[in-house]
Amino acid sequence: MPRHRPRPASGPSRALRVLLGVAAGLAVLLVGCRSPERAAPAPGSSAPAPEPPRPDWRALTLPTPPGAPGRLLLRDAAACGGRWFVVGAVADAAGVTRPAAWSSPAPASSPAASTAQGGAGFAWSPLRLTPRTAYGAENVLTAVGCRDGRLAAVGAKSGGVHGNPRISTWRQLADGSVVEVPAEFEVFGGPDAVNVGRIAGGPAGWVIAGNRGTGAAAWSSADAGEFRLVSGVPELGSDAAGRTWAADVTAVVSGWVLVGSVRAPGRPGGDPAVWTSPDGLGWRRQVLPAGDAPSDLQRVVRAGERLVAVGRRGDALAAWVRDVAGWRPGGALGPAAGGSGQVAGLAAVDGGVLAVAVAAAGSSAWFSTDGGGWAPVRLPVALAAAPDRSVAVAGAGGEVLLLVDGGAEGARLWSARLPGRPG
Repeated sequence: MPRHRPRPASGPSRALRVLLGVAAGLAVLLVGCRSPERAAPAPGSSAPAPEPPRPDWRALTLPTPPGAPGRLLLRDAAACGGRWFVVGAVADAAGVTRPAAWSSPAPASSPAASTAQGGAGFAWSPLRLTPRTAYGAENVLTAVGCRDGRLAAVGAKSGGVHGNPRISTWRQLADGSVVEVPAEFEVFGGPDAVNVGRIAGGPAGWVIAGNRGTGAAAWSSADAGEFRLVSGVPELGSDAAGRTWAADVTAVVSGWVLVGSVRAPGRPGGDPAVWTSPDGLGWRRQVLPAGDAPSDLQRVVRAGERLVAVGRRGDALAAWVRDVAGWRPGGALGPAAGGSGQVAGLAAVDGGVLAVAVAAAGSSAWFSTDGGGWAPVRLPVALAAAPDRSVAVAGAGGEVLLLVDGGAEGARLWSARLPGRPG
């Protein structure tokens, strides 16, 4: 029997099919064009970018500490144990500085609290500082950490024959006052000195990250009363594998995590590096794979059960994430943070992590729920990089604090809820 071939579709049926095909194509295009504000998935990460937060930034006011009036210098912020801290200094008309620090309980949400000193639920008050050396009396507090609702800070004042920074540490006592802790000059200075950086508090005490002529270094203390220099020790110091550099430190349940980079001999750029220690004295190094792109880690923060570190990866800024499976590459923050940009701050809030980057061409802020996908965040002010500009962020609960010191432009402070949308 001859086979029956299907009859070609009639004119009206074929036209209907063409129309349906065009409609389907338009639907695909429309779906692809929706939500233009949502950032693309991060390279190297399968996690989609979160919806861009729209924080309602609120300007805060810090009271001038007792003493001669002057310009506030703001350098760093921290939060823990239901307390918030901001540190810096006051500079008088002649440019002479004195250390300064402020504290506030966690911001209240009641309407009456919004009228308290500082605004937006904060109630800032200056802390009483007691210097014990001539250099300490003129310190600018450059870094602050906290533990159990009390702060410890690093301060510096240039002086001496060579004008080198004279480093002091400060700790808060039970009565709320903050006292300078004098140290022998070569603990933080001396011919081997390079820099003294960020400080973190945790269950095991306190650790400061920095660098010496021997490479990456750390300073450890049980109570911030006296710090012990740890440098030139195996895996922390520079060795045949490369020149080590430490940039930031954070506390974890098992001790400490230090981040930075290692530059191998003959390699034009570095590789991201992580050090872990149970006590701040002995350290183990892990170099993270970054391919051929010069990379480093500049900031690290604990976000829930994860650690999120952000630094340079090639010509952009990007994240690395540590979870139960170990360290893995996270997402890129975006082109606005690339090039010569630096991570000015990294803060954890209940909903994720906020990173602020500053470059010569301008500034950018990025939010991620897990270090994978990153979405841009609107900042309350433009933050082009400058030699006299300081930027820092701190977070706790759903609140984030942003401070910007523009030198002669003055210092400003804001807070916002993250993730959040106005109204």
